[in-house]
Amino acid sequence: MREKFGMAGILALTFISLCANPGWTENKIPDNFVDLQKVIPSVALDIRYYGNHNFVGTRVDGYQAPKCLVTTPTAEALAKIQAELQEFSLSLKIYDCYRPQQAVDHFVRWAKDIKDTKTKAEFYPTVDKRNLFRDGYIAEKSSHSRGSTIDLTIVPVPLPAQEPYSPGQPLRACFLPAAERFRDGGIDMGTGYDCFDELSHPGNLNMGLQQRIHRLLLKTLMDKYGFKNYDQEWWHFTLRNEPYPDTYFDFPMR
Repeated sequence: MREKFGMAGILALTFISLCANPGWTENKIPDNFVDLQKVIPSVALDIRYYGNHNFVGTRVDGYQAPKCLVTTPTAEALAKIQAELQEFSLSLKIYDCYRPQQAVDHFVRWAKDIKDTKTKAEFYPTVDKRNLFRDGYIAEKSSHSRGSTIDLTIVPVPLPAQEPYSPGQPLRACFLPAAERFRDGGIDMGTGYDCFDELSHPGNLNMGLQQRIHRLLLKTLMDKYGFKNYDQEWWHFTLRNEPYPDTYFDFPMR
């Protein structure tokens, strides 16, 4: 009886663990991850978590190179979108792709340090940092770690010069008009990237017609090639038929 009870207990604990922590973490890079810039040489990259200009204010753990790694079907779909945009002298610009779990853990540590508000003026000027988890801006797991989620925008070609950023410079709120916030060369989507504000929600109508048209263009193209949009971030898309829906990878970007 003791042996049977022990096995039943182990199974029960395993079931509870799986329900409480869906998905599992893998540290090895699978064969069907690719460097997006090798698949789409014309794509523009602005890998924000490799540098200092992001809501953490420093390079994020796991970003050892400014690369965009994604699953092969994600890269193939993005290549089709890029081909359509190029017909109109436009291009995709990538902010983030695969994100190691260690980077997500870095975000969580940063969010719990409520005294660190050095980037608040730009990235979350109207949000109390203590509410970042509650409001869904920070979570302990990210679809980015599955390799089929991407943060991106659209830029004109030839690419406009991007405003330089130096740590410690005065910051401007991410929801200001395009001419007043940080200029990264993208067409005006109504807010900057990683703007923790309701104006970043794709369906928010409290902005000009041109900004809504730009968001519709991006969302329509992404939807056409199999991506779904996250309802709090106009820049965030996940491949619907992602190959690793339950796996969170943790190999660093090299």
